[in-house]
Amino acid sequence: MAHPAARTRSLREDCLREALAIIDEAGVEGLSLREVARRLGVSHQAPYKHFPSRDHLLAEVVRRAFAAFARHLDDRPRGENPADDLAALGRAYLAYAREHPLPYRLMFGTPLPDPAHHPEMMRSARHAFALLRDCLDRMGADGSKGVPSEATDLDALFVWSAVHGLASILQTGALSTLGLPPAVLASSPSHTLLRIGAALGAEGDPGDGQSGNDQPL
Repeated sequence: MAHPAARTRSLREDCLREALAIIDEAGVEGLSLREVARRLGVSHQAPYKHFPSRDHLLAEVVRRAFAAFARHLDDRPRGENPADDLAALGRAYLAYAREHPLPYRLMFGTPLPDPAHHPEMMRSARHAFALLRDCLDRMGADGSKGVPSEATDLDALFVWSAVHGLASILQTGALSTLGLPPAVLASSPSHTLLRIGAALGAEGDPGDGQSGNDQPL
């Protein structure tokens, strides 16, 4: 017989797994603790032992998604050239969106609980953004002083908007209506990263496709 503590941990993990399945099938709007309990075959009060509210459950699902996303970005190949590192960061971002569409949509395409009430939820998201700012800081440094914080933030938002826009478009069926050649779709990640680098005055390698991230998404 399983130890009570083990059963408790198992129920918590079961709730999180089932919550993600519900979101995948019905969107965030379909998530409730009662529905989680129903699908798990437990009393409707059982999930409340681990999550005081539906938002607490959703916040933990989101926290884990951002944590996995940040780990993926941290694990990217790194180089001494900050422009190359920025390109590697962009390739890693696009790869994560392609390989993990549900967590990606959950992080960036659904209404989230109030971060003020769930501060841990966005900790890894801030870390991921800090990786981008660090690349831009190193690209803009002139040896004695770095790029002003406000300018770095604006450039970071520009880069994020461009890469996120491409990642989001490639997840929809909209491109199939345009009749674009497969070669155009396959080249779009490296082309976008090249244009971002050019806009920032960077001299780096956007990628040669050897990582597999320049395949049609």
